[in-house]
Amino acid sequence: MRDHCEDPREPAGASSPGGDERPEAPGQPGPATPAVWTGRATNRVQWLLAAAGAACVALGVDLAVDSAWTSGLAPLVMAVVGCVAAGLLMLYGTIAFVHVAVRVDKDTLEIRCGHIGVPRTRIPLTHVVGADFDPRVTPRQWGGWGYRWRPEKGTGVVVRRGEGFVVRLGDGRMYTVTVDDAEAAVRVIRDRLRMLGGRSAHA
Repeated sequence: MRDHCEDPREPAGASSPGGDERPEAPGQPGPATPAVWTGRATNRVQWLLAAAGAACVALGVDLAVDSAWTSGLAPLVMAVVGCVAAGLLMLYGTIAFVHVAVRVDKDTLEIRCGHIGVPRTRIPLTHVVGADFDPRVTPRQWGGWGYRWRPEKGTGVVVRRGEGFVVRLGDGRMYTVTVDDAEAAVRVIRDRLRMLGGRSAHA
């Protein structure tokens, strides 16, 4: 059997006209980069705290309606207000932070908390200088669940323990977010940053 040798007139490494390998244009997304990436994280355990908050509100209402308080009106009012206020605080704190939704498009990173989407943070990717994967984010690191701020760590949206990502902004601020498949989020953000860098270089 005769070996097929390369044509010596063809430069080494040149691909055939029908080859699939083509250099990517600067500032264009790679084939695996979605136009929009979305992800979320949920902590179902916090529904137990929401149930406790609802029970506190129900207790306050029951005291106000059916209680035969014999110690005077002022203690009754204080007990009712205390139960209702504590219950509403627990309800809001849990319902607002039982999950977080993340959206990355070609220009923006958006972080929305809870079913009502508040607080919501929109970060232009032009302000982002880097993104890193964090395999273990815990509430203990942030002093609890929810929307947090620590001087040495920046802002955190922590709805459960586990994987998350950290984005660094050009002004020194940092955002840590717990989200499922955080490694994919980091890849997409880094791809977007490369696209923006290529676009700026060829503007």
